[in-house]
Amino acid sequence: MECRHCGSPLEKPGDFCLVCRTGNTDTVVLEAARDRATLTMLDDETRLGETTITTAPEEGDLEVVEFRNFASLLGDELRRKRPEEVYAAGDRDVIQAVREDTHYAFYRVEDDDPVAAVLERRGDRALDVVETAPADKLGGSHTTLIGGRTGMRAIQTVAGHPHVKKVIPGPIDAGGTGSQSGLRAKVTRADDGGNVRMLLRDGSSVQENRIVTTARDRELGEVVREDLNEALLEAGLREE
Repeated sequence: MECRHCGSPLEKPGDFCLVCRTGNTDTVVLEAARDRATLTMLDDETRLGETTITTAPEEGDLEVVEFRNFASLLGDELRRKRPEEVYAAGDRDVIQAVREDTHYAFYRVEDDDPVAAVLERRGDRALDVVETAPADKLGGSHTTLIGGRTGMRAIQTVAGHPHVKKVIPGPIDAGGTGSQSGLRAKVTRADDGGNVRMLLRDGSSVQENRIVTTARDRELGEVVREDLNEALLEAGLREE
């Protein structure tokens, strides 16, 4: 394959061009199992190619090194592409390890055919992308968050989504039912305007936080909601 900008040869389909310093892949879809993972490179609606990486799972002390090497190889492939978006399906442990290795924002996609599911969602790209840093999306008159640092981590997790414009914490209700499970978070169904709310629970305290999105209607708001709940689940904060 050649770079679609300058025509320079690329070692693998969809690689970032080191000659003209431009990308050739806008989206990578990662289908991960514990012993095998496939990355499919997309440019708009065109499939540029795919790469499959396998590993032989070890046991005991050797598993730590083997698993880390597997995640690192997958991370290397992502870094070769420098995509704008990464969608992932499959083994959560593998996805989380690759996510930590690369620091890309991952969007979870659940489907028997993840690539087809992502292509179906291309219309969601019409949603405006908010470039504001997560910390700058926090607003409103209530500045206190329940859960301390964990509560702030939940807020930053949802604020990091590109289709979230603002997170507005609400008042704290201390009259709920007590729980020993620590802080838990859940994003509720979207309203007609595409906005959602995140409930934070910590012991007997509950806080409802309004999340303003770039979605224009309930249907697109539900897409954002699913992404946010998946992000909270992978961060270990999701309330079932």
